[in-house]
Amino acid sequence: MPVAQSTPLPACCGPWLSAWPWAEALPGARWLALRYDRAIFTAEESWSQAAIVPPDAVSRAAPKRQLEFLAGRLCAREALSALTGEPHVPAIGNGKAPHWPAGTVGSITHSGDLAAALVAREERWRGIGQDAEALLGEARAERLAPQILTPAERQWFAGLPAAHRSEFVTLAFSLKESLFKALFPLVGVRFYFQDAELTGWDAARHQATLRLRTTLSDEWPAGRALTGHYAPLEHYLLSMIAIPAHPA
Repeated sequence: MPVAQSTPLPACCGPWLSAWPWAEALPGARWLALRYDRAIFTAEESWSQAAIVPPDAVSRAAPKRQLEFLAGRLCAREALSALTGEPHVPAIGNGKAPHWPAGTVGSITHSGDLAAALVAREERWRGIGQDAEALLGEARAERLAPQILTPAERQWFAGLPAAHRSEFVTLAFSLKESLFKALFPLVGVRFYFQDAELTGWDAARHQATLRLRTTLSDEWPAGRALTGHYAPLEHYLLSMIAIPAHPA
């Protein structure tokens, strides 16, 4: 996707990353990411250069949080501009999630020094979630596994070769975050890592299947399955789940 910036980037952000990261296309969607540098972030100057007014809660936050918010909103603004022609900056909405313009859905993520936004029109996609995670080291993956993985996933994890265990925990973590971002706006119910589990993992196609273990609504009962996609992006794993407006 070509990048047509509505305003110059502040010195702490960039360059843009615009190549679609996943193997499978998402028709009509726009994705955009950038890198950011905490060492050269200066709040007043950076917000001014970006032509974005931070919400009060963000302007009072620590510099790390301010920069994450700024980088994510820059990505969202430019992705929305490419999608709709309007460089809209999403406000903070229900549950602290971005409030997207009428007729659009989207998701913002940030991790380490990477921020990204994925947006689409509601007429094609009801819900979209994406998440970026730095690949977990072996020790941290082992430590987090009981919190992130369901009993069935822990059995799967225990049977994996040591070389694949960190990737498995990172993948489960990231896909469950993407699932929450895609579904929460539709169901209005908070759910957690134990409420969904991986039931399939196709490493060759960079796809995985998730199954709900908890009923979230009449439309989203326990047992409902969804397909997630993921891609490596340098030392990050980037996951995505999209819910079509009109199921096939």
